[in-house]
Amino acid sequence: MKVAVIGGGGREHTIVWKLAQSPKVEKIYAIPGGPGMKKLAECVPLDTNDLEGLAQWAKEHAIDLTVVGPEAPLVAGIVDVFKAHGLMIFGPSAKAAEIEGSKIFSKELMEKYGVPTAFFKVCSDLEEAKAYVREKGAPIVIKADGLAAGKGVVVAMTEAEALEALEEMMGTEHKFGSAGNRVVIEEFMDGEECSLLCFTDGRTIVPMIPAQDHKRVNDGDQGPNTGGMGAYAPAPVMTDALKQKTMDTIVRPVVEALAREGRPYSGCLYAGLMIKGDSIKVVEFNCRFGDPETQVVLPLLDGDLAEIMMACATGTLSPDMVRWSPKAAVCVVMASGGYPASYPKGIAITGLAEADALKDVVVFHAGTKEVDGRIVTNGGRVLGVTAIDDSIARAKERAYAAVDRIHFEGAHYRRDIAWRALKRLK
Repeated sequence: MKVAVIGGGGREHTIVWKLAQSPKVEKIYAIPGGPGMKKLAECVPLDTNDLEGLAQWAKEHAIDLTVVGPEAPLVAGIVDVFKAHGLMIFGPSAKAAEIEGSKIFSKELMEKYGVPTAFFKVCSDLEEAKAYVREKGAPIVIKADGLAAGKGVVVAMTEAEALEALEEMMGTEHKFGSAGNRVVIEEFMDGEECSLLCFTDGRTIVPMIPAQDHKRVNDGDQGPNTGGMGAYAPAPVMTDALKQKTMDTIVRPVVEALAREGRPYSGCLYAGLMIKGDSIKVVEFNCRFGDPETQVVLPLLDGDLAEIMMACATGTLSPDMVRWSPKAAVCVVMASGGYPASYPKGIAITGLAEADALKDVVVFHAGTKEVDGRIVTNGGRVLGVTAIDDSIARAKERAYAAVDRIHFEGAHYRRDIAWRALKRLK
């Protein structure tokens, strides 16, 4: 089987790494890929926005399966284009991907079908939005309607923060472009977040191991939201009973609702959840693998990822294809100084080989570039250092031992990844 993976970040590096373990896969292409993938895949510098061009390339190279990492090509309709050319592809159609592409669509779908989520109001006028915030007070959550690279959500703990976020999204700054033309203003949900990713072919749905992301940039969940500063799996906050409840009251109803709305969903469906006691509500849905959750979930997959993804694409998914290791995984994201605000690029990274040489450690490249034979920084989130061990505590120790071997000027990372799990497991 020849497989192409669209994307070049840490999530895609993880997918390539896992696909390379499949005996069914003889060749992997990464489009555009990155330095971390070069040992496993042939990197092809194609424009991932040129959907027709990508489809033509896949036909010319007899690609058996294409896997889409980022949300933007999915929302833009890459699956529809590939299917029109008779090509196999893992991911949802543009209409199904709107579950992530539009926060408003997602919230209204959940409201229509009785899926538990936060109370919300949709605003397309800045003054109307400000008035609603003043009426409700804080804490409150402001979400840009469209795609914003994982950064279009502000959890405002004060009214002033909320009003500032509205100005940034809807005012003259238009921080997220057209994604901020309309916003969703939500009640603040108290509790503990958890991510449950699922494989589905549109009918059969198989949950993955629950994971927990760390959104805030600093230790103790302080500072602004980011794309994710680290993750671990399994997340003990989601018991087997709560996982079943999530499938029964959230995931299955949403997949069935999308089908009834003429938007059948296949691929990976990501449910971001808020758990408080026995209560579970949806924070958000994503139409693809999470980042950095993928970096801890896929290393624990004992099944054949290529077989599973092909089954999702062909409508033949079976639960017995998906098996899990009893171990735990922890990923620590090493970010550029200044992230999630402005940050420098092109800073030399050392110690990668030393970290990669450690047992049960994999360094996934999220934002790197090769210049004159050296690996340098090329993004806000630079590396995802993942370790696997028999427990979360031991995996955490192993991950930080690897982080300590890697150096680049201004490197920033949290020292408390998995703190909630360790506190819960005491």
